[in-house]
Amino acid sequence: MLVATEEEKADVVRYFLSQSPSGTGVEFLQKVYAEVLMGHRHDVWDVHASDGRWWVITNPTNLYSQDQFPNMDLAVTFHMGLSLRVPRTQQQREADRRVAQFGVVFTMLREAADALTQAQNVSDYQTIGVRSREALLAYVSAAQDLAIWTPLTPPKRADFKSWNELICDAALAGSAQKERRHLFKSLATDAWVFANWLTHSRSVTWHDAEAAITTAEHFLGLATSMVLRHIRFVPEECPECGSPHLSPEEGLREDMPEIAWERPVCADCGWTGTPVPIREREPDEFTELFAREGGDDSDECIIPTVPLRELRGPNGREGG
Repeated sequence: MLVATEEEKADVVRYFLSQSPSGTGVEFLQKVYAEVLMGHRHDVWDVHASDGRWWVITNPTNLYSQDQFPNMDLAVTFHMGLSLRVPRTQQQREADRRVAQFGVVFTMLREAADALTQAQNVSDYQTIGVRSREALLAYVSAAQDLAIWTPLTPPKRADFKSWNELICDAALAGSAQKERRHLFKSLATDAWVFANWLTHSRSVTWHDAEAAITTAEHFLGLATSMVLRHIRFVPEECPECGSPHLSPEEGLREDMPEIAWERPVCADCGWTGTPVPIREREPDEFTELFAREGGDDSDECIIPTVPLRELRGPNGREGG
């Protein structure tokens, strides 16, 4: 048995009961094993409940009936595969693309900020306007490459205002998002108009150049976050329990180990969203990928004796 805090025990009990029918009780539980795979720790709990014994495995949290998984190693193996493997349909193959971070956008902003420290005349200030405008265009360009936003006749690639309208309408769709759409569209318009004015006006000052960078940076920080949440399918709240406590979880896919994937996870009920590719993994991430704690070191082969035709949840329900 591994050491476990009272908080950990309470979390496991709370999760188990959330997945169980009314009246189910937990009689005993203990943490019996832990395994670290690709930097993510998975704890295994042996839970004795009024409706039988269960394995509860974390990160993401799921439960498995010990009637179906009498061997803990089999349950762990199944859980690891479930956590890391994403079914690869033909539709997913067509949609697969690495989610390039908006690094080029913020590189441009950083270069503009560096140029501002050296700016001394109108020509220098106008150059800041050019750089701010280029960063805004880089944002809509990157967004175009990451998702399909367009109607049948898309705007020209460099049409910042039209593209921002499309992106906001798609990422912040619905009547409940009206005020958010207005905010993002207004911020974008203000940043774009001011950067263009700065580029062409002969009466600009250093403070105007500073304002252009600050305004563009403010909008781009909010907008890139909006786009990433949209293309990573991150809801405003957990669709299962309504909790706002969603956090990203990284993993890998067996057929594409060089790519890091991410999905939203609910800290309250264990719900997990759709994984999406986010970046190429660094070479040093391929070292020390696997560690174990607890359990035995038996080399015996494991032969499942219970046919696994479906996953059963508490009270006979499918799933877990």
